[in-house]
Amino acid sequence: MTPLGAVARGLLAGTAGTLAMDLFLYGRYRREGGKEGLPSWEFSEQITTWEQAPAPAQVGRRLIEGLFERKLPDSRAPLVNNVTHWAYGGLSGAAYGVLVGSLRTPRARYGLPFGTAVWLTSYAVLPAAGLYQPIWKYGPTVLAKDLSGHLVYGAGTGVAFAALHRRISQGRP
Repeated sequence: MTPLGAVARGLLAGTAGTLAMDLFLYGRYRREGGKEGLPSWEFSEQITTWEQAPAPAQVGRRLIEGLFERKLPDSRAPLVNNVTHWAYGGLSGAAYGVLVGSLRTPRARYGLPFGTAVWLTSYAVLPAAGLYQPIWKYGPTVLAKDLSGHLVYGAGTGVAFAALHRRISQGRP
């Protein structure tokens, strides 16, 4: 597998993993009494201000406002949330592709430790950015719920990457 092939497969696999995670989280949201339909939930229509925007939106906001030195209005919070969330999922998948693509046989099961690593990274980076508290300040229920979503992301990424590798190795586009 070429490095470019590994990155491309990783981007696709990370996108598939992000979709799996979002469907899992949406299912949980509905089981816990959430009423919004999938499109409204997925596109963060319930977010109306930056104060209520989650971490992906806040990271994206800081990147955009810092880079362009321009303040974003509240109305951009849903869009920034989604773009940042999906971009991070895809780009993390690209990193997965480079790492796992260098192995002789990429295995789907490698996605679980990857999902765990992505989860742990968020608890290292986001507290340093002032967007999360340190990991020890969260209870086990919160951490388990967050970890489960990231395990689904990792599993989805691992399965998709292994399937893409197998398909392309067999000469099927």
